[in-house]
Amino acid sequence: MDWLTIALLLLFGLLFVAAEVIFIPGTTIVGLVGLGLLIAGIWLSYRDLGTPLGHYMLLGSALVVGLLVYVGLRPRNLNKMALTSVNNTSVHDIRRPDVPAGTVGRTLSALRPAGTALFAEARREVVTRGEFLAAGTPIRVLGIEQNRIVVEQA
Repeated sequence: MDWLTIALLLLFGLLFVAAEVIFIPGTTIVGLVGLGLLIAGIWLSYRDLGTPLGHYMLLGSALVVGLLVYVGLRPRNLNKMALTSVNNTSVHDIRRPDVPAGTVGRTLSALRPAGTALFAEARREVVTRGEFLAAGTPIRVLGIEQNRIVVEQA
């Protein structure tokens, strides 16, 4: 092999490693292809150009790859790809019920045994213990079991 082929192998190997570290981290395949090209180029430089030039190619490639990894793994570069926003929203938590036991309301739909009820201005899905209630029936909350509001006729 001539020196141009070895130089191209090393150049493309370094480009692939640079693309893996800086531009598209986490893909692994691009980095492995780059590493394979670097290993082939260094091995061919030892075989065809001799030991002293092989040492120079190995040292130069190691320095450039080290520099690429250093530049690619700096916090400023990692923050471009990291999720840095914080989600401060909340959801209605059943452990802090807004419809406590004993609250009185009325059914909006027939409860067979589940349906919709109105407590003050809040619409909630409720369930009875098995009885059927018509729409407009006054109800009272017995309690909250798991994630269901259990009611009975008031």
